[in-house]
Amino acid sequence: MRWIRRLSASLDATAETIGGKAHGLVLLHRLGLPVPAGFVVTTEACREFLRDGGFPDGLADELGKIDLGGAVSVRSGASVSMPGMMDTVLNVTGQLEPVVSAVFSSWNTPRARTYRELHDIPHDLGTAVIIQSMVRGDRDDHSGTGVAFSRDPNTGAAVPFGEVLFGHQGDAVVSGNSQTLPLGELADREPAVWAGLLDALSRIEAHYRDACYVEFTYESGELWLLQVRPGRFVGAAAVRVAAELADEGTLSRVEALLRVSPRHLVHTPRMAAEKVLARGLGACPGVATGRVATTADLAVEMAADGPVILVRPETSPHDMRGLAAAAGIVTARGGPASHAAVVARAMGKPAVVGVGGLIVGESAVVVGGNGLTGESAAVTVDGGTLITIDGTTGEVALGAVPATTTAVDAHLDRLLAWADDVSGDHTPRDEAERLSAAHAVLRR
Repeated sequence: MRWIRRLSASLDATAETIGGKAHGLVLLHRLGLPVPAGFVVTTEACREFLRDGGFPDGLADELGKIDLGGAVSVRSGASVSMPGMMDTVLNVTGQLEPVVSAVFSSWNTPRARTYRELHDIPHDLGTAVIIQSMVRGDRDDHSGTGVAFSRDPNTGAAVPFGEVLFGHQGDAVVSGNSQTLPLGELADREPAVWAGLLDALSRIEAHYRDACYVEFTYESGELWLLQVRPGRFVGAAAVRVAAELADEGTLSRVEALLRVSPRHLVHTPRMAAEKVLARGLGACPGVATGRVATTADLAVEMAADGPVILVRPETSPHDMRGLAAAAGIVTARGGPASHAAVVARAMGKPAVVGVGGLIVGESAVVVGGNGLTGESAAVTVDGGTLITIDGTTGEVALGAVPATTTAVDAHLDRLLAWADDVSGDHTPRDEAERLSAAHAVLRR
């Protein structure tokens, strides 16, 4: 077929042709890991569709020949990650043509265009479309879904990190509209699935020679992997992973140095609040102070007069303009892989998610007793009130709170010593200068 490829037979395909998501699924096939059977409609077909306003010749016939023996999922997957910006359709039991057409068309929605403009992604790339057999995380008591990092993305520690939902489909995790559980809960409830997941993370990390991220669903006790990519850690977490991979012999010291950029050496600030208003989960490190804005439109409007913190029950792609305008993000629901968390990390903005007892109204937010420290009564915070958030600790405080920077850690000390050995310069200098000098020598 010209426009469609079977996933298991696309070993020579590039991400530019079949998209980054499908390219990751092909890797999983190559590693012998469990992936639902499927096909991918190429980015070339999408570009033809966007140019001409309809399917290219032959695509409809090729779609008509796809038979995976039951319901399928239809997902977008561009060559560059655009989390949640395009359509996904689950449980498709009729014709694929209108669904694929809808996913192609979602490439040009305002939210998708805004995201590409923010991240300098060309508008003419187009998206691939992945069609796979459905795996039901809500089938029975031994079904569920989740996301997993091979290492902690906040610290870089070599322990699995993520979240899980029992008896749910995968969109419940990434949308942020359900309160998730820590990934480790899976070990007690489904030990066979847990063991399979750990094995998969180990094999994928060995291939990438880097931390990795996977999305998974298990149905009636059987594990299936739905997406994979390198972890893409930043800051102190990136430094720790590079140093420890070098210690393990997975990377050479030269490779470890090249994995870390000078921007990763900025010390993460921490909030020094005497009294914390609420606590959630830290989703992206850093401290931000701004006025409370309860809608995306308000965030855009208020940002003209100074920093704002967007506070929402959860975020969706429709909040993209507000997310872009905000200095930081707070949500009542969701976990480390929710839409708010993923977009915040992509933008490098402090975020706190899953704040217990947080109720977001049109013009104010209410923090209930279970979200407070040392308080039993609910507290109302009007829109426009100044708050400070800490995306590392997950804390939220009233007013402008001073921030302190974290101390240099042993991993950074060791990596900078390697940098000085490469550059041959051991004179006292700024940390970023020391790393840049080593990079300059290595790239000659």
